[in-house]
Amino acid sequence: MDRNTTITIATAGALLGVGATLAAQHLLSTPTTTSKSKSSKIKTEDEVELKEDIRNGLEECIGDTPLILLKSLSAATGCEILGKAEFLNPGGSVKDRVALHLLTTAERDGLLTPHSGDKIYEGTVGSTGVSLAYLARARGYLAHIVMPSDQSIEKSSLLEKLGAEVSRVPPASIVDQSQFVNKARSLALEHTMREDIPGRGYFADQFENDGNWRAHYASTAPEIYRQTGGRVDAFVAGAGTGGTISGCARYLKERLPEMRVVLADPPGSGLFNRVKYGVMFDIKEREGTRRRHQVDTIVEGIGINRVTHNFEAGRELVDDAVRVTDEEAMAMARFLVEKEGLFVGSSSAVNCVAAVRAAKKLGEGHRVVTILCDSGARHLSKFWAKAGNVGGGWEMTLDDVLPWR
Repeated sequence: MDRNTTITIATAGALLGVGATLAAQHLLSTPTTTSKSKSSKIKTEDEVELKEDIRNGLEECIGDTPLILLKSLSAATGCEILGKAEFLNPGGSVKDRVALHLLTTAERDGLLTPHSGDKIYEGTVGSTGVSLAYLARARGYLAHIVMPSDQSIEKSSLLEKLGAEVSRVPPASIVDQSQFVNKARSLALEHTMREDIPGRGYFADQFENDGNWRAHYASTAPEIYRQTGGRVDAFVAGAGTGGTISGCARYLKERLPEMRVVLADPPGSGLFNRVKYGVMFDIKEREGTRRRHQVDTIVEGIGINRVTHNFEAGRELVDDAVRVTDEEAMAMARFLVEKEGLFVGSSSAVNCVAAVRAAKKLGEGHRVVTILCDSGARHLSKFWAKAGNVGGGWEMTLDDVLPWR
């Protein structure tokens, strides 16, 4: 090997060595493009923006519930069917909103004073009672709940666990003074008049209290409007007191005048005919023979056979009504578990049946919003006992729920 060749090889080796050293230093000091891209997405502890998010009691956890795309119903109808997950409120139902609004309004008006012995009385089929019971405790009151004796036993059991006094009375018409709403009103008055017990009795009066629909006008409906980006073609809800459908209809129709409002109504309720024909009457009853607020249905929480202030507050804005049978509601409840893993109560199942019908009537490409009022956990001994177990299959279709849709 001559001298020039030796110098050339040595020089090349030196250059390679320097290059390798520089490359190694570069790798150690500077991340690769891939790792840089990765690391840029991960913030160090010093870079994370820290902001306290602490709620001042359970009251501040009420509302801002998610709006869920019900994928199976949407795919089957060609519409977006969205459910407002009100069962995620701390009290487990949409009634948390109403209860909080009624109590804060009463406190503002001097009708309730915390830790004074004042007691809250209400006649309810369950969910409003639960909301009032836990909020009463949180705000320094006791609660006395009166409910029909044919409601699911887990509701009254839960009320007692929350420290409420519970009176279960036989189902009766509103004209009967022993009817559950009338009984609660009289107990509140009796408490106020008695001098041997502290405080006053406050009758929440969810059926007639203007604060019911206003609670949904102020919270539920604005959330729906925001979450949908202001695009809703139909809003579907059942009615017991009527506060949800009226409050939401009034708010949403002010902003979306072309939006349709559809009532979902169970068997035995007169609201379907009230909307369709202007007459509060159900074919299962003859005038003069009404015994109770709702007949021949296992659905709880919606359906009524009298006119309430809260329903009338929005009735003229209700465009249509859908009658839903118990069989359809039970099939829908099973369908939602099988396809969505969603375990809802009877009123939510009724709402979803009516939402499907509204979607089919509108045609593909529309957006329908409904209310998922509460969980099936409050309906185990009655509605779900009859609906039965879902089992391990996946074979249900929407035709099994609504064969005549």
